[in-house]
Amino acid sequence: MPRLGAHVSIAGGVSQALVRGQSIGCEAIQIFTKNQRRWAEPKIPPEEVVAFKQLQAETGIHPIVSHDAYLINLSSPDDDLWQRSVDSLIRELERCEALDLPYMNMHPGSHKGSGEEAGLRRIAQGLDALHRATPGYQVMTLLETTAGQGDDLGYTFGQLARIMEMVAQPERMGVCFDTCHAFAAGYELRTREGYEATFAELEELIGLQRLKAFHLNGSQGRLGSKLDRHTHINEGELGLESFRLLLNDPRFQEHPMLLETPKGEKMEEDIMNLAILRSLLE
Repeated sequence: MPRLGAHVSIAGGVSQALVRGQSIGCEAIQIFTKNQRRWAEPKIPPEEVVAFKQLQAETGIHPIVSHDAYLINLSSPDDDLWQRSVDSLIRELERCEALDLPYMNMHPGSHKGSGEEAGLRRIAQGLDALHRATPGYQVMTLLETTAGQGDDLGYTFGQLARIMEMVAQPERMGVCFDTCHAFAAGYELRTREGYEATFAELEELIGLQRLKAFHLNGSQGRLGSKLDRHTHINEGELGLESFRLLLNDPRFQEHPMLLETPKGEKMEEDIMNLAILRSLLE
């Protein structure tokens, strides 16, 4: 069955994410490897790397997915911000490689008025620079499906495919499917017919072998609203059938499926959402 989990905090050190994940019953987790709202790029202390790997072995939590910082924008037409974004992603991959993480998930970027095609080319150029700076790295970069809010790119499978067509090392690229984002972007998931059509299009344009991870989020926005607003699994516009179809799809039984739903410090909401998801497994 899919490996269910959530995004968890690294407060107190990256190893503490595994403690938190285990405490709420996670089989996989997603983390930030640093403060996601700052440009500062601290290295993870060697002793914390050792503690992280030891706790991962003890808990059996895998895979562990990293998420890039919110300030990064590989699609920016501003040269200084673009270069700063590339440099930040290089540091992110370095931390992921040190922790032996298989995936680093990122939002493709926002073109800020430069236009979609120019923005997509800019993203591909940034990814090429990232990969040139990290030869031989095992961590794979995942492009996340987006809702298409504002100037955000990556809200169609065609856009993600276009980026992968332009990068020099597409074998280092994969996709993370966010249920809220895809639905808000216009991909139907609530009916068997809509669900199958959505993943048939993804298969045709990108290939299901490139789909490596899922974010399981309810959507406050309606189908095609382009509203990026997550909510709990049993709330919002998606309904439980969307998640039932996904959780029981035989094609995705080894994939990490991770919550990014609202929560408090005690993570009681994650416990609730994970219980609902597990109740949908057949």
